[in-house]
Amino acid sequence: MGGGPAGLMAAEVLAAAGVRVTLFDHMPSVGRKLLLAGRGGLNITHSEPIDELLARYGVGRPAVEPAVRSFTPTDLRAWCDGLGEPTFIGSSGRVFPRSFRATPLLRAWLRRLTAAGVTIETRHRWVGWPMGADGTVDGAGALVSHGGTTTATHADAVVLALGGASWPRVGSDGGWVPVVRAAGVAVHDLVASNSGVHVEWTADFAARFAGVPLKNVAVSVDGVTVRGDAMITASGLEGGPIYAVGAAARESVGHEGSCVIEIDLQPDLTGAAIADRLARRPKDSISTSLARLGLAPSSVALIRESMANRVPRDAHRLAALVKALPVVVDGIAPIDRAISSAGGIALDEIDEHGMLRRVPGTFVAGEMLDWDAPTGGYLLQASLSTGAAAARGVLARLGVSVEQGAVR
Repeated sequence: MGGGPAGLMAAEVLAAAGVRVTLFDHMPSVGRKLLLAGRGGLNITHSEPIDELLARYGVGRPAVEPAVRSFTPTDLRAWCDGLGEPTFIGSSGRVFPRSFRATPLLRAWLRRLTAAGVTIETRHRWVGWPMGADGTVDGAGALVSHGGTTTATHADAVVLALGGASWPRVGSDGGWVPVVRAAGVAVHDLVASNSGVHVEWTADFAARFAGVPLKNVAVSVDGVTVRGDAMITASGLEGGPIYAVGAAARESVGHEGSCVIEIDLQPDLTGAAIADRLARRPKDSISTSLARLGLAPSSVALIRESMANRVPRDAHRLAALVKALPVVVDGIAPIDRAISSAGGIALDEIDEHGMLRRVPGTFVAGEMLDWDAPTGGYLLQASLSTGAAAARGVLARLGVSVEQGAVR
């Protein structure tokens, strides 16, 4: 159930092992979020050593580590090669298909699934489980709604890969949460991840600088520091380093109502070096002094904005602002604008094969599980790996050798 990366991968592993597979998705076509992810270039995984990669999943690492070690970034790149979409490593270590886009890879993938005998039923929404003869939930069955009619589908096993709740217009709307909770399964609330933060800019600053990047900055929240390019938006900040500190910011905003992020506008210079440069031309205006440091107009304006235009002239105090400019965040972008979502099915609700302990016969994969990751290829890697792992769990339950499958 679910035609995103995790569901499609589960279908491939099962079909390659000779299992008859029907894949249901409630959208008119499958792979829509994959296409959205590849709109600016499909970052499919990351090339860093696997232990470093696994550390990116934080507290959710136990949910994904066995799966990722069984279907590694190297395996994923070989899988892409097999689809006729060889990959390359970008300057940041991120991995992309040579075509750079998701469309060719998805088309090749769907051709492979069709050739393997996978049946894809679109506009079919999973709405729960049928009841068995003994009055308990039938985990090897599914209630599927299509055209206003709900029917019971029975199988040997069910894989749920229904996604989180980010970008609901492409299918991930979190509608499964109340249904799964009703079966007694603990599900942590789905919250925005890899999303922008809200900052109450003045109207003039927002009008002048929305859409302007902050190049090569370091962003810190509660001891978490990430370097990269951020983006000023009309309502706050977005971009890689903002997303990467998003969990810490989200927690602070949730507890306190706001938080302060610190932005180092010149991470390649020490505070002492900046103060020394500023002190050399004491008669320069503040804007001229900051421009001589190499700060772009957007960075200079951000200093003025964050300090309500009360910017100190003292070289040491001004250098301290350049190195740790405090920006007050009073909210997180809504989940329907987030790249991904955190939260999901509690990890102790699944066994070592990815099966729900309370609903035997049903396996889960992808963003339905309570793990989180930054952008950089980690999201797709975990989704594809857990999809393959759930399928292997099904094969173990059915007594079918995984060695028959193309994806191990």
